Amino acid sequence: MTETIASIPLAVHENLKIQKRRIKNGRNKTRLSLVTGTHGDELEGQYLAYMVGSYIDEHIDLLDGILDIYPALNPMGIDSITRGIPMFDLDMNRVFPGTKDGTMVETVCAAIIDDISGSDVCVDVHSSNIFLKEIPQIRMSVPTAPTLLPYAKMMNVDFVWIHESATVLESTLAHTLNTRGTKTLVVEMGVGMRITKEYCKQLFDGVLNLMSKLGMWKGDTAPVREPIISEGREVGFVNSDAAGIFVPCADFGDNVNEGDHIGDVADPLTSKVVEEVRAVCDGMIFTLREYPVVYGGSLLARILKPAAGGEA
Repeated sequence: MTETIASIPLAVHENLKIQKRRIKNGRNKTRLSLVTGTHGDELEGQYLAYMVGSYIDEHIDLLDGILDIYPALNPMGIDSITRGIPMFDLDMNRVFPGTKDGTMVETVCAAIIDDISGSDVCVDVHSSNIFLKEIPQIRMSVPTAPTLLPYAKMMNVDFVWIHESATVLESTLAHTLNTRGTKTLVVEMGVGMRITKEYCKQLFDGVLNLMSKLGMWKGDTAPVREPIISEGREVGFVNSDAAGIFVPCADFGDNVNEGDHIGDVADPLTSKVVEEVRAVCDGMIFTLREYPVVYGGSLLARILKPAAGGEA
C-alpha cells in the first residue's frame, strides 16, 4: 500500500509528494522503516529499497510485522540529480526536525519525522558523494552507541564508526529520531550517482537479518559478518598536497603501515608524478577517493588506526 505522508503545492499545478510503501502481514506490530533518498545524488539506497520490497512481495507469507519503505525523501533532488533540494540549494539533512508552521522544506521534514517516529528501528541509507567511495558502514554518535551498536552488528556491514561528537549532526534525520526514542541506524556505502550491486546485496542480507532478530521475518537469512568497531580507535585522514589526477594503488579494506605507498597524484600537463601519496598511519583503509581530479587539501583516504595494543 502506497501512502502520501506530505504533499506541498508547487508551481504549474504540480505537487511535491513524499511517499512511502507499507508492506504488512501477520499480527505482529513490530515496525521497521527503511529510509533513503535524502540526498538526490545518493542512489545506492534506491536499489536496496527495490531489492527488499520485491523480495518481501515474493515471500509475503514469511513476513510477520510492518515494513515501511521511504524510497525518496527528496524526490526533486533525485529527479534533477541534485544533492540538495533544487532551487533552495539546501541540504535536507540539515533541516530536521522541521516545523509544521515553517517553510516548505521545514513542513515536509516535520511530516517525515512524525510518520517515522514510533518505528522499532529505522535504517537511514546514504551513499557517499561523487568524490569518495565508502565500504558499507554504520555511523553513530558516542551517546547513542550503547543502544544502537547491538543492532548495527546485525546489519552485515564491514565497519561501525562511532563519532566522538554529534554537534554537526543535530539537524539530521537520525539525530532527531534517536533523541525522540526511535532507534535509527545511519548506513553509508558506495559512491554518489552510482549503484554498487555487491554493497546493496550485502545490506539486503543485513536488513533481512535485522528483521529476523526483531521477530518480524520467518524466512532464512544469510550469515552476517562481524564489523570492525572504531571505538577506542582514531581515524587518520590522507589529504593531497598537490593538484592533478589521483591514481590509487591501494584498495578498500587494505591494511597499511605508516608510510606505505597508496597512490600517486599525476600532472597530465608535465607527465610527471607530482606527489607520492603515503599512508599517514597504520590501519585499515575504509574511505578512498573515487573522483580522480584533486587539488591541494582534497581528501584522498581515511584510515582506521589500530586499537591501542591491538591489530589493525
